[in-house]
Amino acid sequence: MEFLIDNKVIKEKKFLKQLAYEKELAELQVELVRLQSHIIESGKRLLIIFEGRDAAGKGGTIKRFLMNINPKKAKIVALPKPTEQEQKEWYFQRYIKHLPREGEIAFFDRSWYNRAVVEPVFGFCTEEQYELFMKEVNPLEQRLVNDGIILFKFFLDISKEEQKERLDKRRESPLKRWKIGGLDEQAQDKWDDYSKYIEKMIKETSTEELPWIEIKTDSKKKARLEAIKYVLDNIPGYDPEVKIKTKKKIVTKHS
Repeated sequence: MEFLIDNKVIKEKKFLKQLAYEKELAELQVELVRLQSHIIESGKRLLIIFEGRDAAGKGGTIKRFLMNINPKKAKIVALPKPTEQEQKEWYFQRYIKHLPREGEIAFFDRSWYNRAVVEPVFGFCTEEQYELFMKEVNPLEQRLVNDGIILFKFFLDISKEEQKERLDKRRESPLKRWKIGGLDEQAQDKWDDYSKYIEKMIKETSTEELPWIEIKTDSKKKARLEAIKYVLDNIPGYDPEVKIKTKKKIVTKHS
């Protein structure tokens, strides 16, 4: 290893950062296995919602949560656009059927909050539908919590410059090009429209019991670690063995 560093095959600073990241991630993933055992044994239900701007790292963060836990008791919910029949039903109905069962963890890769940001930005819902959603969502989530579901709401944010760089890399890579959808192509042009609805969503749907946890993701690795740490440190009745210290420059709790 010293030979590789001395001959600049490996950059020492970058290598040490990667090593530190992998070490901390491994420790946290061991703790996630312990947490899942606690969830299963206690019969708890854990729902983690991931929202965020395009290319902010939702999928990659969820992947790090799932890497070592039992897949039989964890699931990712990433629903496609609603069918014609679903469009005639109560908006929340298609999400409700995917809520976690006893002893299960559910990760929502985007959620009912599509109606708070994406749909109004692109005109996929009417103003009346949007306003009705904003009126109903807080009481609905409170009912879920009252019924025993543990709920976290993460919003992964990213700078406009970093988003552009990531989207450009996806376009250039034959292995990542599939990640670019029609809406992603407009993410930069509609940046200000997104900002308006994101700000309103966070302001109006954060409560003391169910706040939005905003995580800056210009550093993907730091963001992944912070999301995992926040969950581990905020499960009622669970005491993690690893020392948890979140970075306030990266994580903001809105309430």
